[in-house]
Amino acid sequence: MIEIAVALIVWIAAWMLNAQLANGPSSDSTAVRLLVPAIFGVTLIVIWELVVRGLNVPPVILPAPSQIGATFVTMLPILWQDFVQTILKGGLSGYVIGCTAAVLVAILADRFDFLRRGLLPVGGFMAALPIVGTAPILVMWYGFGWQSKAAVVVIMVFFPMLVNTVAGLRDTSSMQRDLMRTYGASWWQTLIKLRLPAAMPFIFNGLKISTTLALIGAIVAEFFGSPTVGLGFRISTSVGQLALDAVWSAILVSALAGSAFYGIMALIERGVTFWHPSQRT
Repeated sequence: MIEIAVALIVWIAAWMLNAQLANGPSSDSTAVRLLVPAIFGVTLIVIWELVVRGLNVPPVILPAPSQIGATFVTMLPILWQDFVQTILKGGLSGYVIGCTAAVLVAILADRFDFLRRGLLPVGGFMAALPIVGTAPILVMWYGFGWQSKAAVVVIMVFFPMLVNTVAGLRDTSSMQRDLMRTYGASWWQTLIKLRLPAAMPFIFNGLKISTTLALIGAIVAEFFGSPTVGLGFRISTSVGQLALDAVWSAILVSALAGSAFYGIMALIERGVTFWHPSQRT
């Protein structure tokens, strides 16, 4: 049980260090903001390793991080093919198609009020549909390739993106719109110069939410039929083989891809909406 005692000591030491950094005079610096979550994550991994070894947890229940890391390195060529199939082909293509279509439809819904009143309730209904029900249908329609996964992703990201964009386009005040009319601006000029820029925080909120939805949709859709490649295929087959280290390796790829995807969108948002109060330091 020495490992358990060491794990407890590591947790207390990391807690004290993070508390000191977070409450210190330089708590608002970029280095501290990056260091605090990094210490927290490393601490969890170290405790995970120590607890699994100290309690002799079977690998089929919970493998140690060291075992997962070794399997990850060994399976790297296979995981890269899975990443390309699931993330780049299925997830990214569906994300681009779904988000682009949602923005275009939101502009039409903002222009024609009957579309807004008709689409938003349907959007709430479609968003409530379970993916485990729609994914098999789309796989039967579009086949076992990445196209069916992209279709699932389109459905998952379309309506959250639509709702956020419509809300953003209606965020401008009547005084701002009246001012544009006094300048003689047309509806398109008002849209491009006032309403779309004002809607950017809402649009990027939808884009960031959709990053995780796209990955979830692409991976879950592969459970209902895919070629012998893909993160969802790898997870389902590895679970059947009780190879939990391979399952966690695929999960690690998904987590890294999702974090990177979200981070890229956050960086783009910071550059585009630099004027918004949420981006000011």
